[in-house]
Amino acid sequence: MATSRTIVIAGAGIGGLTAALALAAKGFRIVLLEKAERLEEAGAGLQLSPNASRVLIGLGLLPRLAPHLTTPDAVGIISVRRGREVTRLPLGAGQGRDSAPYWLIHRADLQAALLAQASDHPDIELRLGCALEDFATHRNGVTVSYRRGTERENDVALALIGADGVWSSVRQQLFPDVQPTFSGLIAWRGTIDARALPEELRPQHVQLWMGPKAHLVAYPMSAGRQVNMVAIMPGTASEPGWSAPGDAAEIDRHFAAARWPATARTMIGAVGNWRRWALFTLPDGGAWHRAAQGPVALLGDAAHAMLPFAAQGAGMAIEDAAVLAQCCGECIDDPARLPAALSRYATLRQARVRRVQRTARQSGKIYHLRGSMALARDLAMGALGPGRLQARQDWIYDWTP
Repeated sequence: MATSRTIVIAGAGIGGLTAALALAAKGFRIVLLEKAERLEEAGAGLQLSPNASRVLIGLGLLPRLAPHLTTPDAVGIISVRRGREVTRLPLGAGQGRDSAPYWLIHRADLQAALLAQASDHPDIELRLGCALEDFATHRNGVTVSYRRGTERENDVALALIGADGVWSSVRQQLFPDVQPTFSGLIAWRGTIDARALPEELRPQHVQLWMGPKAHLVAYPMSAGRQVNMVAIMPGTASEPGWSAPGDAAEIDRHFAAARWPATARTMIGAVGNWRRWALFTLPDGGAWHRAAQGPVALLGDAAHAMLPFAAQGAGMAIEDAAVLAQCCGECIDDPARLPAALSRYATLRQARVRRVQRTARQSGKIYHLRGSMALARDLAMGALGPGRLQARQDWIYDWTP
């Protein structure tokens, strides 16, 4: 690949693959370095609101994604204290977002579609089993050093983008003082074959159950063939990562002791294989780019790992990719301007990401209220009504690149 148009991206997850497609569409050649020997995503679902689906549609991914999508009409918000739905957040086409719907999808299906699209692009090269070790900036751009098996290799590129997750190697060098912080919460994730549930328990839209010190999210995915389950509760961080094995007895005990309704506990009991994800976060506003380090920047969880309680983790990475490509695309014919373009990208993203991070954290506190505070929450949500509740999401969903 010609160095003159090459950008290296570390990490071939959702953010890295989306960035590769967006940057390639602007005329850059992309080398994607991925330390895994094979791309395998955990068996979990994703909610992609219109701010994210709009970007993916713009990149031409709809034909690949369409067979795997579920488009819900609402989020039903259920109070464990009251044992019923207290309000509903409308999501459907009637909200004026027909061209960019709210999607539910299996994470593996999204990654497979992104990978297939990237594989078909002549200016994107994916290198598996390549672990980034170091980088050095200079007048011609950046030299990236990585290990492939026992061999150490180097590439020279115009820029390096770290999309390598919350434990980012790129961030470790760029911002050595910025370290992930454990939130004290564990996300338990699992899936259910929809046929294993009684028909009346199969969710037709997103269900958000709010309970004391815990909440539960359930929704259909894989075109309704599966149900995704996420249970959030306090715990200890035994190991980093997305999918450590989880003991079903632990989660059963927690929800039984808190006297959750039988409906929720039946759904929890139907999950055959729980995976445990310790939730780590980065400081509000994220860590993006350091001018002194030249053409190197961060994207997605590497920049701004956040709590998943606004359902925007993947969405923010997808937005990052779109803004990054816009900024870099303006200097395709003048690579010397790339460091300035990365600074602009960081400036454009920081305030919005900070607001989303804070919204997610506050949402988690609201979901987990107990006693009289939970009663006040339920009454307030009911009084707001679907229309005003939906309007509170407009600043997230109506974003355009």
